[in-house]
Amino acid sequence: MRDPLSELLNALAPVFFAIILGYFAGRKKIIDNRNVEELNSLVMTFAVPAAIFVSIAQATRGQLLTQLPLALILSSTMLILYGFTFWMAKFKFKADSSDASLQALTTSLPNYASAGLPLIMALLGPTRVISVAVAIGCGSIVVSPITLVILHHGTRKTEKGAKNESDSSGILAALKSTLMKPIVFAPIIAVVMILAGVRLPVPIAKSFSLIGEVSGGAGLFLTGVILSAQKMEWGWNASIQTVLSNVVHPLMALGLALLFHVAPIISREAILLAALPTGYFGVLFGVSVKRSSAVAGTTMVASTALSAVTIAAAVYLTSGMGR
Repeated sequence: MRDPLSELLNALAPVFFAIILGYFAGRKKIIDNRNVEELNSLVMTFAVPAAIFVSIAQATRGQLLTQLPLALILSSTMLILYGFTFWMAKFKFKADSSDASLQALTTSLPNYASAGLPLIMALLGPTRVISVAVAIGCGSIVVSPITLVILHHGTRKTEKGAKNESDSSGILAALKSTLMKPIVFAPIIAVVMILAGVRLPVPIAKSFSLIGEVSGGAGLFLTGVILSAQKMEWGWNASIQTVLSNVVHPLMALGLALLFHVAPIISREAILLAALPTGYFGVLFGVSVKRSSAVAGTTMVASTALSAVTIAAAVYLTSGMGR
């Protein structure tokens, strides 16, 4: 009989190792932790979109439809957390809209891209990996575009001559730019292909898989590098956001799973995925527009450390589901 906690350790040890390695490389100046635009482009423009696209595109229409309850639960919890965190950061802790959006994305979007795959693979097996692809797709389509629009709009307002541009035209331009991001349109195209019955040819699937394999390790390593350059900002804001991410999020997923009466295996997937530590999309999106958020960085560090306890609790409490 398999030991869930041993499997959990085997799944998460590489995740923590990659982040720590990146942090060490940044602190020791082995890698310039102040200029990571090229690494950011590799991860967010090529590797992660390729991984999302090939993971979703290789699923069948039936597999995708059975994951709709999971998509509904995860999308709902992320939107609720995003809205609350944005409101709290902007109006209670007086952050500007761009910083508040980075904090909201960090808190609401778990680390599906890097930590989700090894966790689900170890606990539920390769047949349930589609749940991770669905989770990544939901994060890319539902909450990531909100942050990208806010960041892009904020950047345009600071550019010379942008004050002469109407708010509506600025938002439309930001939305257009957001939809052109590979991280956004990759899952959309993959879903359309599945619904249309278009299968991805094997050579193309292998090509995308090859570049997509870089996303996990490179993304976590880059996260560590970025964190090594940030000034931590411990306080009530980061503390509350850490609790929201690690404790409130999986509890919300549990509540919605009970409300919608979804299958036990879907319930377990939703809880485990929601219990993951915060992801790095917020930090990397900030890097792309030369913005950093000390609160978002602090939340990532605290959430990752706390996840050693909260994920173990989630695994133990859901161990009887789906059997």
